[in-house]
Amino acid sequence: MDEPRSAWHDLVKKPWVEALCYLLLSLFFTWLGWSGLWDVFSVLNERPSAWFTLITALPASAVLLVKRPAPLAGLLLALALFVADLLTMGGLIPLLVLLEMMHAYLLTLGAAARRKALGVVMGGSAVLTLLTLLLSRDPQLTVLFGLQFGALFGFSYWYANSTTQSRELVQLYRQRSENAKRLAALDRETAVQVERDRMAWELHDVVVGHVSAVAIRSEAALGLPPGTDSGVAGREALKAVRDSSLEAHSALRSMIQVLRSGDNDFTVSPGRAQLPDLVNNAQASGVRAELHDNVESELPAALDQTIGTVVQEALSNSVKHASGAAVDVRVDEDEYTVTTTVRSTGGVALQQPALQGSGIGLTLLSERVKTLGGTWSAGQDGAGWLVRAQLPKEMKA
Repeated sequence: MDEPRSAWHDLVKKPWVEALCYLLLSLFFTWLGWSGLWDVFSVLNERPSAWFTLITALPASAVLLVKRPAPLAGLLLALALFVADLLTMGGLIPLLVLLEMMHAYLLTLGAAARRKALGVVMGGSAVLTLLTLLLSRDPQLTVLFGLQFGALFGFSYWYANSTTQSRELVQLYRQRSENAKRLAALDRETAVQVERDRMAWELHDVVVGHVSAVAIRSEAALGLPPGTDSGVAGREALKAVRDSSLEAHSALRSMIQVLRSGDNDFTVSPGRAQLPDLVNNAQASGVRAELHDNVESELPAALDQTIGTVVQEALSNSVKHASGAAVDVRVDEDEYTVTTTVRSTGGVALQQPALQGSGIGLTLLSERVKTLGGTWSAGQDGAGWLVRAQLPKEMKA
């Protein structure tokens, strides 16, 4: 039953069908003898036959053919035919077509234009009412005509305005729904990106230092000259390689477990408590490192871990790019900030193994420090290299 109703509705809404219906309606009204409805406005001395109403009714019906392609032009034509009929025959069809075209034109206007159109509609109804009073000198007839014109034009405007507002609300809700979908997609992308950044931080902290140590110590073992004492030294180097490999393996297993279980308590980054171990490992890997930790106050966990990560990355770069260098690691504090500096002097870059730096470690550190509200710098310092991170004790929320 739904498809026939839909097809019938589409057929009735076609302009040529509407024009045909109004044409048949005009013939029916003429057969009934409906004319002279507005005699008070007529300029004719005598009322002609009702069939003469077809002179304005037929072209008024044809105006409906331009209802969709040219509603404004159709409205102006319908208005002209209505005025002509009002001053002569006083039929009903031109008025109905005028209301139909007014409705069609109002549907094309925006809210501001419709408010202006309301003033025109009210003004037109007032003019017709005033003309009725001037021509008839009859207050009762004036009230009757005023109510008729006001009701007809007012209802047509109200219906068109309500239809347009309903369409605008539907469009607004559709836009809001689309915006909500886009915002949800952006939120998902942001969440994914944040998680990727966090994983990049943790993977870098977990893997790069240990793997670099494995490669460097392996090269040290391979570079031992043959001799009586090389066996003991080689075993010590291989033991260091084994220890670094096991640490990397353990850290990776821990991180994989966190990713599989969804646990958020993943804290593999070294803190200040591990600074002596980091310095000892750096010394075992070929640099002369010294630690000066002058912090006595209790630090927030995020600040503590960031200090350890800065030292770890700086020492790792010193081992790779300044083997044999003297490295001074300092952690100082004042009332508001904690400053971590790692200064390396001298040393030469390792030729083997080929550990080419990408700079991503320093970039991630810079992002992490700035996220916590601190300042970061890394670059040449005379004949050496200086890494400096200054972090507030009051962490950003």
